[in-house]
Amino acid sequence: MPGEVAWLVGEWRSNDERKYYLSNLPAEATLKALAAAIKARWVCEQAHQQMKEELGLDHFEGRSWQGLHRHALMTMIAYAFLEHQRLNKAKREKKEEARSA
Repeated sequence: MPGEVAWLVGEWRSNDERKYYLSNLPAEATLKALAAAIKARWVCEQAHQQMKEELGLDHFEGRSWQGLHRHALMTMIAYAFLEHQRLNKAKREKKEEARSA
């Protein structure tokens, strides 16, 4: 990993589950910054899972590196489009809810 400092962060959840994370944030990093970086990873993992399950990211059967990149790119573009549509719909519903209240 780049840099000389590495953080090993442990999380002990209320259900007695333990999670460990490795980070290369600088030595001056605050606990809040560490927690934010760790939790941001969850969002990326959820997006990856959705792209695999709903958009076929894991269905590539080609043999070239370029083909894999194109497949991944098209999947990410589709995901971005669908998220944009979902957020617009939520925004419209929120405006309509505010008007009716």
